[in-house]
Amino acid sequence: MYKLLLVDDEPIIIRGIRSFVDFEALSISEVFEASNGETALEIFKEHEPDFILADINMPRMNGLDFAIAVKSLKPDVKIALVTGYDYFDYAVSALKAGVDDYVLKPVSKKDIEQMLKKLIEKRQQADNYIEVSRLVQDLKKNADTADDTGYKVKIQKEIEDNIANKDFSLTYLAKQLALSTSYLSSLFKRLYGQTFQEYMVTMRLERAKILLLSTHMRVYEIADAVGFEDPNYLSASFKRKFMLSPNQFREKARE
Repeated sequence: MYKLLLVDDEPIIIRGIRSFVDFEALSISEVFEASNGETALEIFKEHEPDFILADINMPRMNGLDFAIAVKSLKPDVKIALVTGYDYFDYAVSALKAGVDDYVLKPVSKKDIEQMLKKLIEKRQQADNYIEVSRLVQDLKKNADTADDTGYKVKIQKEIEDNIANKDFSLTYLAKQLALSTSYLSSLFKRLYGQTFQEYMVTMRLERAKILLLSTHMRVYEIADAVGFEDPNYLSASFKRKFMLSPNQFREKARE
């Protein structure tokens, strides 16, 4: 759930937004309000809202200075400014300073709802990017751990090249490395701390998470892309490991 800060020196504007916007439908659980930039900045420091909707022409601190101040405290906060035509050039300057969007007065219910949806979408995209980056880094760490035999780099390359290959197996890998299957089995467990099969399932599930977060692919398409012969096996393995089905994981990330 998200937190929203409304900033406007006209109480009727804030009352109107509170009355006609369905915050629950937008996953906004808390709404704070302020009538000037200085008060808004204090509220922001205390509650750290996720989104801000503010009038650009505010007393005691203008919208641009306020936006710069909150962005320095929390760079990922999403801000939209409400402005009149007289301040249009000012709004363009605000965008260059890091404000995420603006809407021109007079504003309607549709304008406000669309603006909030755009801010939420930007936040979700940023969150997904961070999560994907973390997953990629985790995979990289697994590949970069110490290799005291000289084989781990070769093994990792074969795994990367064959992640979508449904016929990829320990026997296949042993043939590529010119090793016996039994020797490779014990070597693999020593290097990775788990069996080849366990490691491949984990790797493929992590790749599936990345695709769930970064694409609109269906589960059966993801299963094919990461080397699972049966989408149902992917779903069952995913739920067993992460306590959520693939679709539940995707929906939770969007929330």
